[in-house]
Amino acid sequence: MSYFVTGATGFIGRFLVEELLDHREGDIHVLVREGSLPRLQRMIDRWETTRVVPVLGDLSQDRLGVDPEWVAAHRGSVDHVFHLAAIYDMTADDATNDAMNVDGTRHALALAEELDAGCFHQVSSVAAAGDHRGAFDETMFAEGQHLPSPYHRTKYESERIVREEATVPWRVYRPSIVIGDSQTGAIDKIDGPYYFFPAMKQLRERLPAWLPLLGADLGDTNVVPVDYVAKAMDHLAHLPDRDGEAFHLVNPEPQPVVEMINLFCAAAGAPRFATPVDRTHTHAGPLALLPRALRPLELVSSVVRSAPGQLVLDQTLGRLGVPAEVLAHTRFTATFDSRRTEKALAGSGIDVPDLESYARTLWSYWEEHLDTSTARDAAARAALQGKYVVITGASSGIGQVTALKVAQAGGIPVLVARGKDKLEATRAAIEDRGGTAYVFACDLSDLEAIDRLCEQITTELPAVDFVVNNAGRSIRRSLKLSQDRFHDFERTMQLNYFGAIRLVMGLVPAMREQHRGHVVNVSSIGVQTNPPRFSAYVASKAALDSWSNVVASELVGDGISFTSIHMPLVRTPMIAPTKLYDKFPTISPAQAADLVVKALVERPHEINTLLGNAGAVAHTVAPKTAFRILNMAYHVFPDSAAARGQEGASGTRESEQIMLARVFRGVHW
Repeated sequence: MSYFVTGATGFIGRFLVEELLDHREGDIHVLVREGSLPRLQRMIDRWETTRVVPVLGDLSQDRLGVDPEWVAAHRGSVDHVFHLAAIYDMTADDATNDAMNVDGTRHALALAEELDAGCFHQVSSVAAAGDHRGAFDETMFAEGQHLPSPYHRTKYESERIVREEATVPWRVYRPSIVIGDSQTGAIDKIDGPYYFFPAMKQLRERLPAWLPLLGADLGDTNVVPVDYVAKAMDHLAHLPDRDGEAFHLVNPEPQPVVEMINLFCAAAGAPRFATPVDRTHTHAGPLALLPRALRPLELVSSVVRSAPGQLVLDQTLGRLGVPAEVLAHTRFTATFDSRRTEKALAGSGIDVPDLESYARTLWSYWEEHLDTSTARDAAARAALQGKYVVITGASSGIGQVTALKVAQAGGIPVLVARGKDKLEATRAAIEDRGGTAYVFACDLSDLEAIDRLCEQITTELPAVDFVVNNAGRSIRRSLKLSQDRFHDFERTMQLNYFGAIRLVMGLVPAMREQHRGHVVNVSSIGVQTNPPRFSAYVASKAALDSWSNVVASELVGDGISFTSIHMPLVRTPMIAPTKLYDKFPTISPAQAADLVVKALVERPHEINTLLGNAGAVAHTVAPKTAFRILNMAYHVFPDSAAARGQEGASGTRESEQIMLARVFRGVHW
């Protein structure tokens, strides 16, 4: 079996190639422009395969500009040509859409015919249905539908070319709006609902999550994760006797736009939208007597698509990064019937997951990898541009996201952790975005290894401008269960305190010589609130705080300063083993990384939360009362099953636990 794929370095194409590598045999020939060869080579290296073979060419040229000698050598040997290269962008103009979607399809089809390919697989879109009203099934195509944008028109036209002009067997795939991987959240670009994410982040930062906002019924949309699309295409392409058919890769159940937005708002921790007037009011009662064009949903759609409406949207939502064209085409007037596709996929285990089950995964990936707010922050760029930032614990969680944000602002992350493979993956992600990073693998609980690390860093790098002490160990165990586990205290102090100060002490001479440097310690809200069962962890963080406070007075004259961040509970791998936290209010690693970036840029002595400050005041003003309240929490939150040396988690007093967790938001219990 042999394949030829266009658009393999793109979003859907990358996932399809991975499916083919995992489930099929034979070479996968990939069309690539000469300028994109380095990117493709990095992907091949990550795939660890010799089966992906680059073929130089260009979508804009006849037969994709592939060398005639290559074509002659492979004529009759290519079983499947997958054509995915196209513009998937509502905001692109006519000329771009025509060149990529229409001419590109014609050139790809010509190459497939020259190769005498077994089957030509065209990735179209449900946009080919245009503004068709009602059900649109897989047998339908030319139904006289209005095509409201260049994107709709060219997707329709490219599918028409395949249907009417192909001399080789063909199959067509019509995905709806394709979003990130349902398992990892991975996505390459901002499109569809992602345009709304920056606005959701702004809402989260400015308004409480419990505050309901007024929304409007914007009709139905349809989104599917890229992993479903790639798996379905791979399966459908290899079914016998399905040539000449189209397949709808859609969610069988249309999703109200507002419902989709609210799922992402919930994932972000932002306020949600209520729609006091929706289709339940317009399909029944007095409003149902109105002509369709005068119903609220149609009026809203007409206003949004009108020239004045687009102008207003450009000056309002457009400033938040939501293009007016996207809002105008978020709603589908057609309902996409996918029963034929579902029947063809029956028994394969391939189906569309419920968006609610992976909305948080999508949000987290966007917030950690695609949110560009740091890059747009002039203060962050001024403070970090060209600066070397040593970040410990950079292989995951807060450290990894901090590294990505530092690189966004033009800084140079120096990645430190035990696992070199994960650090290399983070460096690759930074380099793919045009940044620079360095990797130094080190066990930060080994003091001699830290000494070697400091020597290596100061020898190989021209400067050390910032140090972020983020690596840490957390242990949740009561004193009662720690009587025979003194090593818990030793291990925690070894990494959280001795390792951190050994690193700083090893790098201070270089910073003294530069007459500048700033150290950020990722401490804990527990230092201020003293939650029970965290005596080992809180003591180690408090020791680091105290050490930093003392040496700050000694080093301030050398231009070296310190910031301690008393971080609330963060949703990281470190807290994952404590299942109790699954239902707790937590901040995301990206929110925590934003605090680290703030510490790097503004260099305050401390960054605290309101609750942390209240806890510190309570322990100063009314210590006995504070201890009584904490003792109550001690009895409400039991030791974990792991701490008791048992399997399974305790489910007792869950309602009291959740209530206390919400009242004391961000505290480790």
